[in-house]
Amino acid sequence: MPPPETATEGTKTTPPSPSAQTWRWVVPVLAGVVIALTPAPAGLTAQAWHYFAAFAAVILALITEPMAAAAVGLIGVTFTAVSGLAFTPAQLADPAFKPPAEAVKWALAGFANSTVWLIFAAFVFSMGYEKTGFGRRIALVLVRWLGRRTLGLGYAIALSDLVLAPFTPSNTARSGGTVYPVIRNIPPLYGSLPGETSRRIGAYLMWTAFATTCVTSSMFVTALAPNLFALELVKKATGVEVTWVQWFVGFLPVGVFLVLLVPWLAYKIYPPEIRTSEEVPRWAAQEIEKMGPLSRKEITMAALVLGALGFWIFGANVIDATMVAVAGIAGMLLCQVVTWDDIVANKPAWNVLAWFATMVTMADGLSKAGFVVWVGKGAAGLLTGYSPIVVMTMLVAFFFLIHYMFAGLTAHTTAVLPAVVAAGAAVPGIPLRDFGLLLVFTLGIMGVLTPYACGPAPVFFGSGYIPRKDFWRLAFIFGMIFIVTLLVIGMPWLRVIGR
Repeated sequence: MPPPETATEGTKTTPPSPSAQTWRWVVPVLAGVVIALTPAPAGLTAQAWHYFAAFAAVILALITEPMAAAAVGLIGVTFTAVSGLAFTPAQLADPAFKPPAEAVKWALAGFANSTVWLIFAAFVFSMGYEKTGFGRRIALVLVRWLGRRTLGLGYAIALSDLVLAPFTPSNTARSGGTVYPVIRNIPPLYGSLPGETSRRIGAYLMWTAFATTCVTSSMFVTALAPNLFALELVKKATGVEVTWVQWFVGFLPVGVFLVLLVPWLAYKIYPPEIRTSEEVPRWAAQEIEKMGPLSRKEITMAALVLGALGFWIFGANVIDATMVAVAGIAGMLLCQVVTWDDIVANKPAWNVLAWFATMVTMADGLSKAGFVVWVGKGAAGLLTGYSPIVVMTMLVAFFFLIHYMFAGLTAHTTAVLPAVVAAGAAVPGIPLRDFGLLLVFTLGIMGVLTPYACGPAPVFFGSGYIPRKDFWRLAFIFGMIFIVTLLVIGMPWLRVIGR
């Protein structure tokens, strides 16, 4: 492969010393202990407060990373189940309640979550692209067309997600199952692999793809499954109905601005080392020629992917998105695109499965303990006496930021949205349609906040291209930009079109 131009040279990393590792354990454990020993706030049970202490310790451990994320999640869910923190005093007082059996059922509940398995399927699809060479061929074609500029590749990825978004109500299927398996074949073409060479180009492309899908998930009501559910909750609470067109027009200036901004902003904030290479497109053309015509396995893989994409887009009322993905895996096995040994050996897929399953369970427990509702009521109480616009702004920001406590958008919508809508609706003079739209618009963009915030997050985080500290830093920066843009551009725009 020809040597591309680089802006900076890569740097070598050394394993952290034992003393440097100690703080990674001390911070989350100490924080959990301190919270647990602090008296529970008024209105919150001791059990809910202690559960929050355990949850906070797990989240901090995911940030400090003393061990693999899946191991942290497993330890956290095991501790809360064995200690009984996962159950309310009322449950434990019920003679018919059997803690040992219920503890096992609760701890393993995340492994029955359909989104968790859809994420796992995305990794298997990616493996199929790789083994057949189909992903490499598509990547080479993109590089041949747009490879002279890394920024051009970033916009090509953003455009791909944007085109699929209106017709794919699962961003995990769209981004994790369709976009990611293709783009992960591009960085190796430039000598960029997870680890020391990830910043050459891979980290930039992965972050651009992830941040873009969060924007497109908010841009269309049909781009994310919880969007429709959220609208139904808003309708029940306020009587406000929103059509597909009203949603699209309402988010349009915010969405267009952010879709155009993300590839450029990532390029500036998280610059790739490879900026341009005139020789790479010519080399890509030569490699395509060497590959020859499409092989039988490539054609089979393409057919399976197109079939899955067709069901994801048009068959949502007929078959669940996760079932489509599982059927795709079965087709890959039957057609010998991959073998069962290949799937068993896919460590990143199984790691993400275990990690996300345990985090879904932990987040669900936080909601069931009553902690989230308590926070919502407290926030609403603090806003008494402020103007309707200030209340609306603060409640939307609160609804967005509290997503740090959730491993999934549906759980967040179910647990928090009704309470926040009710709090806002109780304020005289608040524009209910604008308020409801701003709340539901946050559902997609809040997915950028953490490595567990939405379905595609663990897929891109698990790719290995974006280091833990970089992911959390970028997530915060882009999250703040997204919510500020929504409030600064979206709120006045809604006022204008609502007149």
